[in-house]
Amino acid sequence: MAILIALFKTVRPRQWLKNFALFGALIFTGLLYQKGAFGLVTQAFFIFTILSSATYIFNDLLDVSTDRLHPFKKNRPIASGALPIPVAFFALISGTIIGLTWAYTLNLFFFISCLVYLFIQVLYTGFLKKIAIIDVIVIALGYLIRVYAGAFVISAHMDVWFLLTVISASLFLAVGKRRGEMTLMMSSGKGSSTRETLKHYTEKLLDIYTAMFATATWITYSLFTFNHPKIVPDGRALSLISILPKTLISEKWMMITIPFVVYGIMRYLQLIYEKNEGESPERVLFSDKPLIITVGLWVVVIIGVLYYIA
Repeated sequence: MAILIALFKTVRPRQWLKNFALFGALIFTGLLYQKGAFGLVTQAFFIFTILSSATYIFNDLLDVSTDRLHPFKKNRPIASGALPIPVAFFALISGTIIGLTWAYTLNLFFFISCLVYLFIQVLYTGFLKKIAIIDVIVIALGYLIRVYAGAFVISAHMDVWFLLTVISASLFLAVGKRRGEMTLMMSSGKGSSTRETLKHYTEKLLDIYTAMFATATWITYSLFTFNHPKIVPDGRALSLISILPKTLISEKWMMITIPFVVYGIMRYLQLIYEKNEGESPERVLFSDKPLIITVGLWVVVIIGVLYYIA
């Protein structure tokens, strides 16, 4: 049982939250209720959960020697010895084989996207995470690959503004992660030694990056919602034409979700700069009640607008 608990900690279950990006194409292309589509994307979600877990095991195996010398990372299951290296290696190989085999049964292009994801993660773990700027681009690329993978599995077409929004938001989260790490280290007086690339980022530079991608995120999302084609709902839809005055009738209802995105960005920035958080976007999304409520309402309103308003 102790080994299973150690393995569970090693695969970083909190990081699985990133894999919900696979549902993006399913929701925004109007295919949520298409027969079999939700099941396919759910399978893709579990496949990426298995494969991403394997990459975290690979990371800890590769860094085991340096982790054992680190004041905090030495407590990781593999570094501390709680998870034996042979067991971890077996889990890595098994997870990779199971994940790729399962992916191949779904869709060829989905399978290729899984291979690309694994290849990039291996490069990132090996040396790309040590190169400033490239490190945040690779982190953002991981989100983009997930979105494309979710689209491939259901053969969905993605709007260019949606892709630009994903890229902007991904870069914002990646840069925000680095800014959060720097803020935390500065407040604790530990310097930048725990992450090598932080030595090559200045506080001002990260502030510029953060502001740039925060702005790009809400602007591209606004343009995405403005240009989003109207989805013709089925019998579940509520016809607002017969309820609202003509003044309020619009085909741009998606734009009412913009305030949620703007607030979410502002709250995340507050967590980075005021509360010394943000170094782990996944942890923040799990622990910050205002963000949890905002994301929940955003999803509900999006589904309501796309699928239940005619």
